[in-house]
Amino acid sequence: MRGLSEKSVIVTGGGRGIGAAVAARFGEEGSHVAVWDIDTKAAQNVAASICDGGGQAAAITCDITRYDSVTAAVAETECHLGPADVLVNNAGWDVFRPFLKTKPELWEKIIAINLRGVLHTHHAVLPGMCERGRGRIVNVASDAARVGSSGEAVYAACKAGIVGLSKTLAREHAQQGITFNVVCPGPTETALLENFMAESGNPEKLAEAFRRAVPMGRLGQPDDLPGAIAFLASNDAAYITGQVLSVSGGLTMNG
Repeated sequence: MRGLSEKSVIVTGGGRGIGAAVAARFGEEGSHVAVWDIDTKAAQNVAASICDGGGQAAAITCDITRYDSVTAAVAETECHLGPADVLVNNAGWDVFRPFLKTKPELWEKIIAINLRGVLHTHHAVLPGMCERGRGRIVNVASDAARVGSSGEAVYAACKAGIVGLSKTLAREHAQQGITFNVVCPGPTETALLENFMAESGNPEKLAEAFRRAVPMGRLGQPDDLPGAIAFLASNDAAYITGQVLSVSGGLTMNG
């Protein structure tokens, strides 16, 4: 895709699952990839794989729930790879539990990772993009934000918040050369989904229910997401901002 070569790209939660697949794709496109993850070893493994393939990458340890950790990660990224041209907010976490069986302590953790962490990364990265007059931000939300998802009330609320945040910032920064778009995966086979289904008490039944709900008849794979994300970060999408794209095998079809 046009305009990704030698661009500095931050991928949060880049150590595994969708994030690792996204980081690898940007590496293939010739981008310089900052693999952010709270798990240092996982980030190092992904960065090493990109470098072994002839790309350029750096593993950055970051806890997005802490603003000081995010600002430090931005500084470290700039030191290794230069100022960020692209930010992909992918990090996320959830458990499967009906709302009335949850407690405020759990809400706080879900909100800290899925919403407050995204606020932190935007707030730390955006000033530099504004100064340079360019930037691409792609936020990974969820189809739960669009249609709801039983057992994921607080998570869905956070992801819906990301949609609202992205549209608002797209309006605020439209004339500064910065675009904001959202990609919404459906159920995707990652460690997060495995843990989520285990919480349900009947993971096989839930997995089959997910498959039946998807018109394409299968759960998503991490490699289903990077193409859409890379496109929205590329020059080919320069006139696209404030949009939400589901990558979910037809689970949701919004016009």
